[in-house]
Amino acid sequence: MSGEIGDISGAVGEGVLGAGLAGAVEPKTGTDTPGPDGHTHESACLNCDTPLMGAHCHNCGQRAHVHRSLRGFMHDLVHGVLHFEGKFWRTMPLLIWRPGKVMREYIDGKRAKYLSPIALFLFTVFVSFALFNANGGFGDISPEVQGATSAELQESLKQADRTVADLNDQLASAELTAEERVALRERIRGATASRDLIAKLAETGAASDGSGSLIKPTITVDPSDLAAAVKGETNDAATASSVEETATDEAGNWLEQSWEKARDNPGLLLYKLQTNAYKLSWLLIPLSLPFMWILFPFSRRFKLYDHTVVVTYSISFMTMLAVIMSVGIAYRIWPLIALPALYAPFHLYRSLRGAYGLSRFGAIWRMLVLSVSIWITMTLFILIMIGIVVA
Repeated sequence: MSGEIGDISGAVGEGVLGAGLAGAVEPKTGTDTPGPDGHTHESACLNCDTPLMGAHCHNCGQRAHVHRSLRGFMHDLVHGVLHFEGKFWRTMPLLIWRPGKVMREYIDGKRAKYLSPIALFLFTVFVSFALFNANGGFGDISPEVQGATSAELQESLKQADRTVADLNDQLASAELTAEERVALRERIRGATASRDLIAKLAETGAASDGSGSLIKPTITVDPSDLAAAVKGETNDAATASSVEETATDEAGNWLEQSWEKARDNPGLLLYKLQTNAYKLSWLLIPLSLPFMWILFPFSRRFKLYDHTVVVTYSISFMTMLAVIMSVGIAYRIWPLIALPALYAPFHLYRSLRGAYGLSRFGAIWRMLVLSVSIWITMTLFILIMIGIVVA
């Protein structure tokens, strides 16, 4: 029960944080002493001391009337979270049914009555992921931490010691070329670093058992190799080639290790994706822009800014539909799953037709192409997220 309360409180906190990041501006208060009713009655702006000539200061833009009452504070809280006094309710109905009108008017400069696309994006992302987590997210995910016994650590340490010793024996061979010696030293460094990590884990377990510290082997260096390096007898071209091959091997090893981590512990991967998705959600905007530009290649009428506004508003609305569907899935309310899925392409069609002034045919074929590109964008977004959280 306490866990559920914690999830709900966390969801509310994230929602309020998202609203704050969405750019809700709280009026500043001055220093004048309020009257008995909790309101100030000033003739000059409390922010810049400019004589007042209306409801707002014509110099700095602050409201002429400010308050210092609890009721006024609660009013600012509601206004700051959802812009109840205008912008939120003027934007959402039109964005639901006539999205192209909102997008086109915002692009053309009629912006005072609408929430900006980035403000709406931040608000919907935080609120959506807060509700998504409150409804269980991907399910009951707990990171799977695979431990090891003291005996297993000791066995792993012995194996690492044998590996380092074998590599040192190979390095002592007089038949190796300079290029082979450089590559072998890199392998020894990597094996020794792995061995040191296992040794630290084993030492932690040994210290808790009251046993002594462990002996750490060193790397053997052939004196002839050292002399050759001092005299500059090592072939520079061979060394550069070996370094390039080592870098390539390290990149391949990173990809292989990342895949093994995801395969061996999918629960941890899903947990990291769930906790980091909203932080990386802004990547959806730059990932979507190239596909939108392809629909209007080399157009002089529509600029990149136009596409950015349309993409940001569309992503915000699609995020709302996604969270409605997640609620339907969590509680098995099938209309909440089917209706958003059916309305999404229609909304995309109306967005394109209204924002760009397209014909029915022009909006339909672009909607179909854009629907395919959305899946490509989501695939790229997920791959980027996996790469970041696994690294």
